[in-house]
Amino acid sequence: MRTVTLLIASLILSGSFAVPARADDKPAEKNEKTEAKTIRALLVCGGCCHDYLKQKDIISKGLAERANVVVTVAYDPDHGTKHLNPVYENQDWYKDFDVIIHDECSADVKDTAMIDRILKPHKEGLPAVVLHCGMHCYRSDPYPKTTAWMEFTGLNTNHHGAQLPIEVTYTDKESPITKGMEDWTTIKEELYHQEELLPTAKALATGKQKETDTVIWTNLYNDKTKVFATTLGHNNETVADPRYLDLVTRGLLWATGHLTDDGKPAPGYEAKK
Repeated sequence: MRTVTLLIASLILSGSFAVPARADDKPAEKNEKTEAKTIRALLVCGGCCHDYLKQKDIISKGLAERANVVVTVAYDPDHGTKHLNPVYENQDWYKDFDVIIHDECSADVKDTAMIDRILKPHKEGLPAVVLHCGMHCYRSDPYPKTTAWMEFTGLNTNHHGAQLPIEVTYTDKESPITKGMEDWTTIKEELYHQEELLPTAKALATGKQKETDTVIWTNLYNDKTKVFATTLGHNNETVADPRYLDLVTRGLLWATGHLTDDGKPAPGYEAKK
């Protein structure tokens, strides 16, 4: 693998592997004979239209403050839609990570072999978190119909309106991801419009501007892989909002199997003091 732009957001001295995710909503069971292990997350970001230079640090810091997570950042400074994040040039780009956070914006990367390389570990069970423009990536055939990438995210979406405040309403208040969270209204933001929420996905919240669309959901990909997704998060102020960071943290903990029924990190997976 040639040199890539890989920034280490934080380091935790642990050689352990996190418990694999399960394709259900059950919280992780604590093994009293072993200590909880740090969740190793890879944040893939960069591309068009967003301040990823700052957002990578906001997300990395926000997750570490809320859970036992160490984030490695693969940041691509290219500002176009056609550039592949260099991290994917390595066949084994996903190795040594327990969850991948897809926050890239690469709509015009359409090489099916490369898309298959990106999807391969997720097809095999590697959990994922997909944020905002991650939903508008990898528009291979049969776009604008549901693509292979959309099957992974759980939502067919290919456009958004003008930036206006979004009224976020939690429609599933019993999910451990949303339990106890209050509805809120964002600053001026992009509302991604849904063509279809796939049968494998479960909506958790809607967002309303002039129309109402699903903005937070979970997906069960390839019958086994847990994916948490939200289309919220265009502007830095929204990404830095504690309500947003709480949501993403819970989604990550759910995807990796370390979220309790009451929406808290499983024992041992709380933030490091």
